[in-house]
Amino acid sequence: MSAEQTFVIVGAGLAGAKIAEELRARDYAGRIVLFGREEHLPYERPPLSKEYFAGSRMLPDFTVHNGDWYRDHRVDLRLGTEVAAIDRAARTVSLPDGSPVHYDKLALATGSSPRSLPLPGVDADGVHVLRTVDDADSLLTAVRRDDGTTARLAIVGAGWIGLEIAASARGHGAHVTVVESGPVPLAGSLGPEMGAVFADLHRAHGVDLRLGASVREITAPDSRATGLALGDGSTVPADAVLVAVGAAPDVALAQRAGLEVDGGVLVDASLRTSDPDIVAVGDIAAAVNPALGERVRVEHWANALNQPAVAAATMLGVDAVYDRLPYFFTDQYDLGMEYVGFAPRDTRVVTRGDVAARQFLAFWLDDGNRVRAGMNVNIWDAGDDIRALISSGSAVDPNRLADPTVPLGDVAR
Repeated sequence: MSAEQTFVIVGAGLAGAKIAEELRARDYAGRIVLFGREEHLPYERPPLSKEYFAGSRMLPDFTVHNGDWYRDHRVDLRLGTEVAAIDRAARTVSLPDGSPVHYDKLALATGSSPRSLPLPGVDADGVHVLRTVDDADSLLTAVRRDDGTTARLAIVGAGWIGLEIAASARGHGAHVTVVESGPVPLAGSLGPEMGAVFADLHRAHGVDLRLGASVREITAPDSRATGLALGDGSTVPADAVLVAVGAAPDVALAQRAGLEVDGGVLVDASLRTSDPDIVAVGDIAAAVNPALGERVRVEHWANALNQPAVAAATMLGVDAVYDRLPYFFTDQYDLGMEYVGFAPRDTRVVTRGDVAARQFLAFWLDDGNRVRAGMNVNIWDAGDDIRALISSGSAVDPNRLADPTVPLGDVAR
């Protein structure tokens, strides 16, 4: 690659910073321009609802690189700058003032944005979402009390963000109510059986969990949130409201540029989009995964961390394939969990261990008794075995899989 070339990266989160890092690690000598909407140096997002919100880690602890790194590695980092358009024919990106920046290769790492709800009061003061460190700071100010009073937090949505914030807010002594329209938390991610485990967990820690409930409005006299009015006529008083109903991939820039988009930016196993000069990574990438034999889009930290190595190689013309199994984790109260794989919703769950004590493994099996995904809860030596079962594609004996006395390496039929 010529030192005269310019590689542009749009999105200065973990994925964008890691692409820049990988390009330099691969001895790319050309210009790198990294655009980010936030004013902060690129940082990782999982701690925002976990350790940062709980107070055990500070922003520098999960900032990807300090400012000197970008200078020393000749990365032109432009914070507080949003790219307005891509001209693929001219190979330029346009800034809000209309000025163009040329690229030879372009990486899109635009991430996702919190979904909102069409509710009266959703724009009132005291209504929060969580995506950025500034969002977390604002919510923390509302939840933490140093005067001996108890803050009241109402959370709309019992997904990962909602539950992690519920756990951290309880750690700050707040009274927490979680309102969820589904029958259990995390039904879309884990299904009803494992969702019930998390329902029991939060109720055991004092969360008022309202399942099968709808929100009619966020009550906000004088434009300040005071709680929720539910569909059954009941109310939830609150000093702050968190809307945590999922995220939408930020694909508008890619769509306006005419890239192929269907639920995410469509990329091949090398993370190349429908334009050979453009790659996409992280939350927006709907990628063909050879290990799974299907296209998946996963909004989790592991993709933002690991896809950049493949994206950088592709930008440099080196053959590379992203075939890692999807992975995510959570920490809530005394429960630590890791999940690997990708399970369709109609798969059945087999567990081994003590579910009631929240120390167990769970496996999602398809109709052929092949393991499609696995989860370890407070058991930390099973990850490699779970990955091996998924990657093998072999049918297993469900009874042996459920038996803790049978080594996981011996459960195949």
